[in-house]
Amino acid sequence: MEDLKVTTNGYDFKPAHAAMQRYVDGDLLAGISSAVLVGRDLVDVNCVGWADKEAQTPLRADHIFRIFSNTKLITACAALLLFEEGKFQLDDPIETFIPQLANRKVLRPGATTLDDTEPAQRSITIRHLLSHSAGLSYGLFDPGSVIFTAYNERKVLNPATPLSAMIDALADLPLVYQPGTSFEYSVAIDVIARLVEVISGQPFDTFIQSRILEPLGMVDTGFVVPEKDRGRFVAYYAGADLMEPMKPGLTRTDNAPYPGAYLKPVPRFNGGGGLVSTLPDMVALIRSLLPGGPTLLKPETLALLTNNQLADGVWLRFAMMGELTGKAYGLGGGLILQPSPIDHPDSQGEIYWGGVAGTQWWISPKRNMAGVMMAQRQMAFVHPFSFEFKRLAYEALKQGR
Repeated sequence: MEDLKVTTNGYDFKPAHAAMQRYVDGDLLAGISSAVLVGRDLVDVNCVGWADKEAQTPLRADHIFRIFSNTKLITACAALLLFEEGKFQLDDPIETFIPQLANRKVLRPGATTLDDTEPAQRSITIRHLLSHSAGLSYGLFDPGSVIFTAYNERKVLNPATPLSAMIDALADLPLVYQPGTSFEYSVAIDVIARLVEVISGQPFDTFIQSRILEPLGMVDTGFVVPEKDRGRFVAYYAGADLMEPMKPGLTRTDNAPYPGAYLKPVPRFNGGGGLVSTLPDMVALIRSLLPGGPTLLKPETLALLTNNQLADGVWLRFAMMGELTGKAYGLGGGLILQPSPIDHPDSQGEIYWGGVAGTQWWISPKRNMAGVMMAQRQMAFVHPFSFEFKRLAYEALKQGR
């Protein structure tokens, strides 16, 4: 396990700690743990609140979290390890490896039925998949749409089926836009997990265990919480009101996203959101992507992570939030090209992402800084706590040494 000892002092994180305590005291978060690095050195580690609010179990650094879409960074790294071995090129058509995804149809703008389509003008490439610009969807964020209904009727996300079955379910579903022309958060990274299986000849969990988790000492990261470690598995909560994230009130919801999730093996190795992990393990992963020591990927590959992969004028877009002008996407996470009013001005060039329950990571090449946050509240990826913590962390560095 990664040692979380602070090795560099001289920065004042007390305002950031006080802010996170305020979220716990205000019944907005059960607990949150965090770590900040300057270079590869830890400058702050903090845990506030509860791993289990009802049992009053204090949150510790070794508690296990559902990291949901933090999984995507591990999946992207898995694919890029194969890329470094020359097993594929980023602009290879995906049908070279997964024939079912050839000859796509694309929904026409405003389509109200699945057969209102036109032919795809180009193949889906591996670069499109890694940057969520392939035209796939999730079936999660746009209820009432044609594609939402189709994904759910086909059970594209069914954990009781393997990744190969997900590909079969996608085989004759149309795309929501022409590949490479827009951004849609999607099952694309699960397709990448299947690509890793096809190329490596190994189940996805076996590949990441041998190539990423074991080499980095990520001993608590996996698709299942072992029975001996369930006492370290944090409780999961829903806020009082999805549309009012600052309304106090938490309701325990351990059976989300489905009863028994993460407690027993399932056939689906969900490369887009299926892992559990800890703060030390996530710090080990992020540190392995920073210069100044041994890295998981080659420097030229790491550069691809922080280069915008979307077409000119294309920004991140989510059904419930609209277009996020100034936010683009690399090969492993979002990219801040133009900081918004809720971002710190120094965050330009930052690569980041997080899970739907509030686990977050970021790397800021400009400030030589990185961080990890761990929380467990439904739909907390864009909760105000994360923006406030990051602003205060940037400010601590600015005011420090």
